[in-house]
Amino acid sequence: MSKQPVRGVEATSLPEDAVADYLQQNPDFFERHAQVLAKLKLPHGRGTATVSLVERQVLVLREKNEKLEARLRELIEVARDNDVLANKIHRLACRLLKARSASTLIDALEGSLREDFGASEWILLLAPAANAELAKVASRHLRVVDAMAHELKMFETLFESGRPRCGQIRDSQRDYLFGADTIEIASAALVPLGASAASGLLAIGSPDTERFHPTMSTEFLARIGNLVSEAIAGL
Repeated sequence: MSKQPVRGVEATSLPEDAVADYLQQNPDFFERHAQVLAKLKLPHGRGTATVSLVERQVLVLREKNEKLEARLRELIEVARDNDVLANKIHRLACRLLKARSASTLIDALEGSLREDFGASEWILLLAPAANAELAKVASRHLRVVDAMAHELKMFETLFESGRPRCGQIRDSQRDYLFGADTIEIASAALVPLGASAASGLLAIGSPDTERFHPTMSTEFLARIGNLVSEAIAGL
């Protein structure tokens, strides 16, 4: 501490932290010493002018309120987006429930992904054992592969995680799933239908690099995967 003479009296100067702690522990200090409050002047914060402490507090509260309102708008927007997605998944579930055969199931999935989710490039990989009827369906969106196929090793970690994965994929994965001569696939969503290649894989591709990115939530993709798995098992 430093000492400063005040009118002939040696006064002790308190550290700033001690002053701050005292004011926090005594929030009514300025109510008891209104004359001190009236004399305090602070920088405006947005210019060179000075304002009273009360005015500065109002400014701080206003800025805090603006941030809270912005956050609230963001949360409302997210809630609206989630509500839209939930409705789309509900429509997918209804379509799959109405599917009475392997071919109508693929048609239902194709219609939902194209109309509701804007996905024209997608492929469903299934092992023959997953469903014998599906293995007979002729569709560019369905490929029946041996669960022990060497190419499926590229997706080993995906099946081990059991979770959908979004973002850019390796060239070898892209070419295997969508073909080297298809439209450019800049991002993709890979949805495992179980914990092994024998369960199957739903892959959705997009020419937009931002359509599927690594930081996006995969909860709704996981729900789609569960619906497709249950529909296949129910045939």
